[in-house]
Amino acid sequence: MRFQLSEDQRALRDGVREVLARRFGPRELRAAADGPPALDRALWRALGDAGFFALRLPESEGGVGLGLPEAVLAFEEAGRVLLPGPLIATHLAAGRVPGAATGETVVTAVDGGLVEWLTEADVVVGSAVPSGAGAGAGAGSGVGATAVAVRSVDPLTPLHRVPAGGPEAAPDPVAVLLTAAEQLGGATRACELAVQHARTREQFGQPIGGFQAVKHLCAELLVRVEVARAAVYAAAVTADPADIAAARLLADEAAVRGARDCLQVYGGMGFTWDVEVHLVLKRAWVRTRRTGGGTESEELLARELLSETGSAGPGLR
Repeated sequence: MRFQLSEDQRALRDGVREVLARRFGPRELRAAADGPPALDRALWRALGDAGFFALRLPESEGGVGLGLPEAVLAFEEAGRVLLPGPLIATHLAAGRVPGAATGETVVTAVDGGLVEWLTEADVVVGSAVPSGAGAGAGAGSGVGATAVAVRSVDPLTPLHRVPAGGPEAAPDPVAVLLTAAEQLGGATRACELAVQHARTREQFGQPIGGFQAVKHLCAELLVRVEVARAAVYAAAVTADPADIAAARLLADEAAVRGARDCLQVYGGMGFTWDVEVHLVLKRAWVRTRRTGGGTESEELLARELLSETGSAGPGLR
């Protein structure tokens, strides 16, 4: 099957990329990483004005009225620029939490006992806003009163740990897929950085991209990105939990291994604070812990495979 973006989808992707390039370019990324964690409320409202949070909200409720494939395209672009903030929780809260759709309200969620951007959030929900759930306590009470700050490897993702409040809800498949889309964006960014550096960095009188070992790293980066992209886009069309789980695993691998390979292309300078690559890797690590992490997706796929094997008859067990 061949997947191809429609003209409207390409326009949406390009529009989101343009907004983000104008409001959160390399200078803003560096400033955010160097300073104390702080959410840019003006940027958040600009995203709301652009319809980022209300993409899947019906037009009758003031939303854009698009579907999951369009949301995946938008979140891929957000992941590509390492846009900070509880984007998924706010997106999923649109239409359920007043002000979330327009970016006036920042919504975060308790996810596996951790909460991202708790001190900057206006509303905290108990999970990734599964269907039918409502808003929880604000950051200044309830969850916020019992939360303990933990050190995050990613300077752009402040974390708090909260006490367990009962059995953990199953991850929302939409949240899992949008996390995969962000990981796909991060993997794409790692690939872009590696190729750009390989073209411009010279050793022994030629660009390092001319050396076979570097060529192989860049080629492997691209292959993982495109395989993950095909899986994420397909899962956005089918919305099948097994497809989403597979897409999540492939996107996590593309993001983490891609950032590591990008570091190898950069060599020793890739580990320095001044180079963006380490931020790409650290964000990828943090995302792998979201919405059940890879373990939940692996278990879901295992159950699916065992179910298919069992239904095929004893000869195939």
